[in-house]
Amino acid sequence: MGEVRIIGGQWKRSKLPVPDLPGLRPTSDRIRETLFNWLGQTLNGWRVLDAFAGSGALGFEAASRGAEAVVMIEREAALVDGLRASQKRLQATAITIHRANALNWMLACPDRFDLIFLDPPFADDLFDRALAAAVPLLAEGGLIYVESPRDIAPPPGFTAWRQGRAGAVHYLLLRREDNPVP
Repeated sequence: MGEVRIIGGQWKRSKLPVPDLPGLRPTSDRIRETLFNWLGQTLNGWRVLDAFAGSGALGFEAASRGAEAVVMIEREAALVDGLRASQKRLQATAITIHRANALNWMLACPDRFDLIFLDPPFADDLFDRALAAAVPLLAEGGLIYVESPRDIAPPPGFTAWRQGRAGAVHYLLLRREDNPVP
């Protein structure tokens, strides 16, 4: 069992357990630090969806930085148990955890989010379908963050506002073309 640490906010330096499961690849500290530099250090009032939560590194980081609500979706029971244990330990009342297939959940969700994290298992090649499911859930002015083993083309009407690469991981922050840069 490994671990990742929360890098900012109220739970800075808190550790999250990372079970040794095939395909589980938490977002690295370096990439999370870059992402939250892009987003700003506080997310006060934001509604966030972590659609393929895994270790919960992205969702817990958002909650640590003041997100009003963070919804985590994860299909693997062992990971859901770990997320709930971390939620309890940190007393993370802004976080809601659902055990579900993220694609199906997003397709049925009536809510809107200011920020959507999409980091599906690389081997499942769900990136295009996940993006298509996420777009209708985005609030006006919202952003979508994607991690992938390859370049991802923004969906129609979106632009890559910020992007980078760390080793084999491509990551980008998408915004609607009509959304002014904050």
